[in-house]
Amino acid sequence: MTEAGVAIVIPVLDEEKALPALVETLAALDPQPAQVIVVDGGSSDASCTLVRGANWTCIETTAGRGHQINTGVEAARAPLVCVLHADSVPPRDMVQVVRDTLADERIALASFTPLIRGPDKTRWGTTFHNWIKTWYAPLITRPHLFARGVRLLFGDHGMFFRRAQFLEIGGCTPSDAVMEEADLCVKFARLGRIRMVPRWIETSDRRIAAWGPLKANWIYFKVGIMWAVGARSRLSRHYPHVR
Repeated sequence: MTEAGVAIVIPVLDEEKALPALVETLAALDPQPAQVIVVDGGSSDASCTLVRGANWTCIETTAGRGHQINTGVEAARAPLVCVLHADSVPPRDMVQVVRDTLADERIALASFTPLIRGPDKTRWGTTFHNWIKTWYAPLITRPHLFARGVRLLFGDHGMFFRRAQFLEIGGCTPSDAVMEEADLCVKFARLGRIRMVPRWIETSDRRIAAWGPLKANWIYFKVGIMWAVGARSRLSRHYPHVR
């Protein structure tokens, strides 16, 4: 497993501003991933053109992060998969971190530790909230599952897993456009441990810059509670599109 191939799956929608930096970041990874698969949900900008220019695989489909992630994982040929946001900056050795972490058969699902950062500052308050909600979110919303070891990872964590196990549990709920990672964590917990690796993955503060820190953290909290009480059809209305 320490030498297994790693495919990177990136669901996107109108990400032409973020993609050039991601292309540069992934080109510097050592070792390199076996594949980079971008699943476009109907972008109206130059996202697909940028992806093809980087010699990555571009799959065009309908929008919806759950569906897009499923499509990318199904298309992957490598046994290990990492799902990234387009505005993420993973560590240079991310492929080896994925391999080494999943060499432990007890771990079914893992991620990096998100660091929320913008061009001018690091958002330490939101970074802490992002970290702590990995524990408090399942404790509040699914205490019976928390007692069984369920922890909630999120998209900006850079989640990774074994492709075969993802397919075994049925992947993401296809209709989920927001909080698609939460159900995935619950499903993966049936197979083994969920772990957040103590290695930073940087993610853009663009939502915080647009909404302000207080509003952003309130929205993050609110959509989590709405997911917990089953109001999933309304989640996207409370989580505006920011690019």
